[in-house]
Amino acid sequence: MQNLRIVYLGTPDFAVEPLRRLLEKQRACDSCGYEIVGVVTMPDKMINKRGNQLLMSPVKQYAVEQGLPVLQPESLKDEAFQDALRAWGADLQIVVAFRMLPESVWNMPHLGTFNLHASLLPQYRGAAPINWAIINGDKETGVTTFFLKHEIDTGDVIFRDVVTIDENDNAGTLHDKLMLQGGDTVLRTVEAIVNGNVAAIAQDEMYTGELRPAPKIFRDTCHINWSGSVDGIYNFVRGMSPYPAAWCELVNANGDAVALKVYAVSKEYVQHGKAAGTIVTDNKSYIKIAVEGGYISLDEVQLAGKKRMPVADLLRGFSLEGMECVK
Repeated sequence: MQNLRIVYLGTPDFAVEPLRRLLEKQRACDSCGYEIVGVVTMPDKMINKRGNQLLMSPVKQYAVEQGLPVLQPESLKDEAFQDALRAWGADLQIVVAFRMLPESVWNMPHLGTFNLHASLLPQYRGAAPINWAIINGDKETGVTTFFLKHEIDTGDVIFRDVVTIDENDNAGTLHDKLMLQGGDTVLRTVEAIVNGNVAAIAQDEMYTGELRPAPKIFRDTCHINWSGSVDGIYNFVRGMSPYPAAWCELVNANGDAVALKVYAVSKEYVQHGKAAGTIVTDNKSYIKIAVEGGYISLDEVQLAGKKRMPVADLLRGFSLEGMECVK
């Protein structure tokens, strides 16, 4: 049987692991049943003002190292790009952390296009499933492979694999767990398609309860509301860390405000009677914020124009005298 011809579409680090797993399996086994014939990724980014230094995406870097042909369209609707893509003769396309595809692209291969999503669909459809699973205090999430169709993240599910969310996980550590599991799940999906063992299931047949969305996160989304509970704020900060990072404002008696990014916190359950947002500090080694049900201790923070640092380092050169948290 002739090998399935596969085109892989992806951009960030999250998308490198599945491509690596597929390519290693292809090269280790003459009878694996598929061949990666090309990669599509984002155009290189300019990284200096002179316009003479370009940064390749992680997927492009890996593809070039492995000798894979690469397409980098500005527009996925561009006819020249679609002609070049069609010339690769793909039987199947795989999308991992890329862009929305027009139907003329995702419907091009006769076996269709499947996507890897970093949640247990139909939960957390949207752009930021890793962040929102932690913010909402979930104890588990996972990855899902599904065939693309018109509505975003709603296609028929091929496989779902569960990943545990530990109490101390943040968005960065969970990203890495899901990335590794995603490599396994994409490889398992391709092997099932090669062997004709796919029985995709419609998402509305899998779950009929309340669905939580995973909308894109903006700067205002990251603002810490100190009126929340100990657990809610603790989960919020780790769900935003290390990127895009939760932040708060400190204001002095003159009304001057300072923005502070918060990367890591710890929590303390205690009844204190203080107003939410009250700062408690020795101005040497700790900063605690009073919240409903206890305190949130700031562990790692960053002032604008400064590097990320332990809170004790911040207090060596920054006074909290007369400052309050903006709720």
